Amino acid sequence: MKKQYLFLVLVAGLLAFFSACSNETVYKTLIITGQNNHNWKASSPVLKQILDETGLFSSDIMTTPEKGGDMKTFDPDFSRYKLVVIDYNGDSWSEKTNTAFVEYVKNGGGVVIYHAADNSFPAWKEYNEITGLGGWGDRNQKDGPYIYYKNNQLVTDTTAGPGGSHGKRREFLVRTRITDHPITKGLPVRWLHGNDELYSQLRGPGKNMQVLATAFADSAAGGGTMRDEPVLMTITYGKGRIFHTAMGHADEGGGPAMQCVGFIATLQRGAEWAVTGNVTQKVPWDFPSAAGVVLRAGYKELTLEEAIANIGGYDIAKSTKNLSYLQSSIRNLAGDEQGLLKLEKMMVKVLTGNEATVEAKKLLLRELSWMGSDYSVAAIKGLVSNAELKDEAEFALSRLQSK
Repeated sequence: MKKQYLFLVLVAGLLAFFSACSNETVYKTLIITGQNNHNWKASSPVLKQILDETGLFSSDIMTTPEKGGDMKTFDPDFSRYKLVVIDYNGDSWSEKTNTAFVEYVKNGGGVVIYHAADNSFPAWKEYNEITGLGGWGDRNQKDGPYIYYKNNQLVTDTTAGPGGSHGKRREFLVRTRITDHPITKGLPVRWLHGNDELYSQLRGPGKNMQVLATAFADSAAGGGTMRDEPVLMTITYGKGRIFHTAMGHADEGGGPAMQCVGFIATLQRGAEWAVTGNVTQKVPWDFPSAAGVVLRAGYKELTLEEAIANIGGYDIAKSTKNLSYLQSSIRNLAGDEQGLLKLEKMMVKVLTGNEATVEAKKLLLRELSWMGSDYSVAAIKGLVSNAELKDEAEFALSRLQSK
C-alpha cells in the first residue's frame, strides 16, 4: 500500500511539472515574403527578431518564387502555425494556397498584415476582407469605401476615387482611438512614430474591423488628405483574428520606422492578440510619448543588467535612457522585496567600484536614498569622506536611517 501511495505521489508530481512546462507556450509563426515593392530582404529578418524577442513566438521565414515564377511550388502548410505574418506584395498565389489560407483564418488562425501587404491581391475578395483596407493595385470605389476619422468621428466614405497614397516620409503623431482594446490598453493617447510612410486613402470592405489608431495626413508633407488615416486596425474573419499595421517601412537594416518602439511594441502586442485574443505583455518603459520618437538601434528592449552597467558612464546631456530604465525598474519592483534587494546590490556594486563617474554615483545615491535598505548603509558611509560625494552620501544616510 505504501509503495502504491508513493507511486501516486510521483505521478501527481510529474503531471504538475509537465503542466507547468506546457504553460510556457511558444507560438509557431510563419512569415511569408519573397516579392514586394518594398525591401523584404531587410524587413522579414527584423520582423522575426522583434517577434521572437518576446519569447512568445518562434518564427520561420518562407519566401515565394521570384516574380513570374511557378507559384504552384509555394505550398505552405498553414496548419503547423498559430500565426501567419504577411510581408508580401507580388504575384498571385495558386488557388490551392489561397483556399488553404482562407480556411486557416476561418478556423481561428492568427494573422498579421504588415505595411505593404495591404497592397496585395486587389482581386482576391477574401484577402481584402481579411485585411480590411488596402491601397494601390487599381483599387477604387468598386473595392469598398474610404474609412478614416474626421472631427473625431469615424467616417465611411463611398466617394469615387483611387485607393492608396502617401506623402513624403516623416515622423508623425499617432493617436490611439480605442484605449481599452487589449493591444492598446495602457498606451499613450498620442505618441510620436519614427520616420515612415503614412498611408492615406486606404479603402476596402472594412467588415468586422476596429480602427485602433490613426495619424493625421497633413498636406504640407505632400499627398496629404487633411484627415486622420487608420494606421492600426483589427479585423475578425470567421474564427480568425487579424492585426493590421500600416506602419514599418523598411530601410536597409530596418531603419527608424521599424526601430521605433511604438512600432515594435504594437507589433508584438498585436501578434499576441491575433493568436490568443489577449495581451499579457506589459507596455515597455520606453514607449514613446508625444514629446519625441524613441528608437531601439538593435530592436531589443534594454535589460536591467545593461542599464546598470551603462549608468557608470552616466551623462544626462547625452541620454537619460539608462536612468529612466532604472527608475522604471524600481517602480515595477514595488512590493517585491527580493527583487528590490537584487537591484540594490547591483547599484551598490557600481557605487563602490572605481569605474563610475561622480555624476553616476550621485544619481545612484539619490535613488538608494528612498528605495535602499540596511544593505546599502555601510557602502554609503564609506563615501562620506569623499568631498565630491559627501552631501549626497549624508542625505542618503539620513533618509535610510530614518526609515
